[in-house]
This record gives sequence, C-alpha cells and structure tokens, in this order.
Amino acid sequence: MNENTEIPLPKLNFTPDGDLIIKPSETSSEKDFDFFIGKWNLHNKKLQSRFTNCTTWIEFNSTQEMYPILNGLGNIDNFLAEFDGEPFEGMSLRLFNPKTRLWSIYWSDSNTGVLDPPVSGFFENNIGHFFTKDVHEGKEIIMVFRWDVRDKDNPIWSQACSMDKGLNWEWNWYMYMSKML
Repeated sequence: MNENTEIPLPKLNFTPDGDLIIKPSETSSEKDFDFFIGKWNLHNKKLQSRFTNCTTWIEFNSTQEMYPILNGLGNIDNFLAEFDGEPFEGMSLRLFNPKTRLWSIYWSDSNTGVLDPPVSGFFENNIGHFFTKDVHEGKEIIMVFRWDVRDKDNPIWSQACSMDKGLNWEWNWYMYMSKML
C-alpha cells in the first residue's frame, strides 16, 4: 500500500514563544472536505508503539461516515472499529474559520469522552496538512495529520509525530479509504 512518504511536509515555523505559526494556502476553503461526505470503508495500519523504534504494525478494518454541518463550515464523522472484541467509536469535528481560512480538526473517542486539542491547517494541491503541539508520555511533540486526496475515491489519511520540532518525523498511522457503494 502506498504510504505517501514521498510528499514533503511543510517546514514548521514558530513564534518566539514556541507556538506554531500556521498560514493558509491561497486555495484553502470550506469546500476542502466535500470529497469526504458519505460512508467509507477504511483499512488501518497503525504502529504498535510510538518512539520506540517499533517496526510492528497492527492492521484492522473500520468504517466511517461523514456529513456536513453549519451550512458547510464544518463536518462531523463517526469512526467505528472493534479492538479485542470490544466496540470502539471515535469522532472528528472539523471546523473552517472563514476569517483565518484554516481548518481545526478535533478528535474524541469512546475511551476518553474528551475532545483532544485541535490540529489546524489547510489543503494545497489536494494535500492537507494539519498540525498541533501535544504531549506523549510526558514529552512535548508536534503531531501532523495528512490528507492525501489526489485520488478522491481512495484518499489516504496519515499521522506522524516529531520530538524535535519537525526535523524528524515518525509516521505511525495510515488509513486507506474507499467509498461504500
């Protein structure tokens, strides 16, 4: 499966206080996620553990359904899977800010019931990059979500983390999507 590692990540910029600076592309719009409306089958490939030089991938199938909200300025999806015989549900809330022209993507799941801090970003040339600062096992990291929608019928979502402010990245999750008929 294509893991779209040939696509370079945008260079990160920070304020003097260490906050991420994210500027939209010229084409960033509330229509960026319209391709994702509907029901999808997903094949997931998730690294068993992060930042441990792990090479073991866990693979599983899931489904996802997305629908628009707020007259097109946002959308919500439900991610359904099963882990060790137990049902798992996740959800994404995506909001487009027409003033900044940036998307914010929030995640929550049935394990926590809490919205994670958002990843923020934009699409350019059918590739979306969304970043946030986060903490993993007590250490500050940068996280990126990438949406590769060059093939709108088979988009690829992926996630990577960096412990050195974006100099090196560990890709730890891929979702290969196909639209349900």
